[in-house]
Amino acid sequence: MPEAIRKVNVIGHLHPDTDSICAAISYAYLKNQIDEPIYEARRAGAINRETAFVLKHFGFEEPPLITSVTPQIKDIVVQKQPGIDAEMSLFAAWNMMQDTKVDTLCITDEDKHLEGLIAVKDVANANMDIFDTAMLSEAQTSYKNIIETLNGTLLLGDPNGRVTKGNVRVGTTPEMMEDTIKAGDIVLVTNRYETQQFAVECDAGCLVICCGANVSKRVIASAERHGCTIITTPYDTFAAARLIGMSVPVRAKMLRKGILQFSVNTSVDDARKIMAKSRHRFFPVIDEDGSYFGLVSSPNLINIKRKHVILVDHSERSQAVDGLDQAEIMEILDHHRIGTIETNAPVYYRAEPVGCTCTIIYSAYAEAGVEIPPNIAGLMLSAILSDTLTFRSPTCTAKDRHAAEELAKICGEDIETYADSMFEAGADLTGRTAEEVFHQDFKVFSRGNAKFGVGQGSYMTKNSRVAAENLVRPFLAEAAKAEELPMIFYMFTDVKSQSTDLMIYGNGAEDVVAQAFDVTPKDGMALLKGVVSRKKQIIPPIMATLQKIDEDD
Repeated sequence: MPEAIRKVNVIGHLHPDTDSICAAISYAYLKNQIDEPIYEARRAGAINRETAFVLKHFGFEEPPLITSVTPQIKDIVVQKQPGIDAEMSLFAAWNMMQDTKVDTLCITDEDKHLEGLIAVKDVANANMDIFDTAMLSEAQTSYKNIIETLNGTLLLGDPNGRVTKGNVRVGTTPEMMEDTIKAGDIVLVTNRYETQQFAVECDAGCLVICCGANVSKRVIASAERHGCTIITTPYDTFAAARLIGMSVPVRAKMLRKGILQFSVNTSVDDARKIMAKSRHRFFPVIDEDGSYFGLVSSPNLINIKRKHVILVDHSERSQAVDGLDQAEIMEILDHHRIGTIETNAPVYYRAEPVGCTCTIIYSAYAEAGVEIPPNIAGLMLSAILSDTLTFRSPTCTAKDRHAAEELAKICGEDIETYADSMFEAGADLTGRTAEEVFHQDFKVFSRGNAKFGVGQGSYMTKNSRVAAENLVRPFLAEAAKAEELPMIFYMFTDVKSQSTDLMIYGNGAEDVVAQAFDVTPKDGMALLKGVVSRKKQIIPPIMATLQKIDEDD
């Protein structure tokens, strides 16, 4: 595989059943033994109780949820512009912007949490505010910032001290300064002794000696008595007067509220829409831990690294996660009909007419010469028993039975005993809602203009089956509306009697069932004896009937 591929998501279908989840975990494990990239099993929805029982029984956690493979901010090149300290001067921030060619900097705390951002326009606005002479004291500016901004030298005072009061003034002559200099002011002077001394005696908070002029010992001694800081700068008075305002810390001018920012999980499509409506050029990115990660701009959204996926137990577009058309499909492993998923390039496609995807994966382990661990064997066994209804389904083949028997030996389970426990766990309705039961194994299908959904639940006893029917029936109308489906068929399958109560909902749905199965539905139900397989006994007749109806119309 190309070096660019660092991770491949192995995903089953929406409303995952046991085969979908177990196939994803088992195949991801196999691929990690024989290939370079990291393969991760993911789930496309909430797991049902049967699957939860299986995972717990064999010591697995639920795979992480994935609902979309649409490219996200994490799939583009994010500029790793480091966050800056809130005490950095505007002048230093400006210089950093020039060096990095980035017009926005992010301010972060010691834990890398975003505190604000400063843009080049914020620095420019501060520089143009020439009448704000109290900006240094209002921002509690440190003398360290003033020294660095003026390329100065501290002759007297504490570099870690702060300007707490006063205004910035230019000292000319004592006569002109008498009514303007107040206690705490920062006074810019040159080499005139009288001017320097007068500013100190007026209780100036800081003298800035311009042009690198000398300062007499007498002025320094006087300044020390008055608690006045002295800084010398090589710049002339004009330059120093313009620059000193840029020593203000960025926290005084940064944007704190209403910051447009993206998570690494934000979709590229959403980011692009937001950027189009904003006048900003750069936007902060926050990682999954809530820390500042970097910056993005519109050009970053051009080169997108598509997500790489392997699909198991489905090839229908309606059953897949969102954004599949924007992802790179690497493989498809399935045991259903060839569906509606299209790919941009050739992919490894393996579909076999067997009862379970994990049967195919069992063969893949043997072909790769990889030993199956007991816990993985338990998952694969569970999937086969679930999909074939412990070999009772007409979809079950000799290959499924052989695989299950060999896997049972590896994981040490008695097939009949374990199957009963698994199905009973799946049929337990304690505390479950109608929506949960409905979605435990529900798939959407389409043929031409026709679209319909088929769900299935398998039950070991009549009481549990009837209880599930009573719970689901009132929910069908809501489900049809939510799923935007004109027809829904739901199979309540009795495992031991190998029959199905088919619940029917939708305009014309009963006529479809009557034609497809030669039965007479009553009160939205039809008893289908010998029918236990959705894939082989329900979908094909319904598809054929819908096609015939469409042709007749």
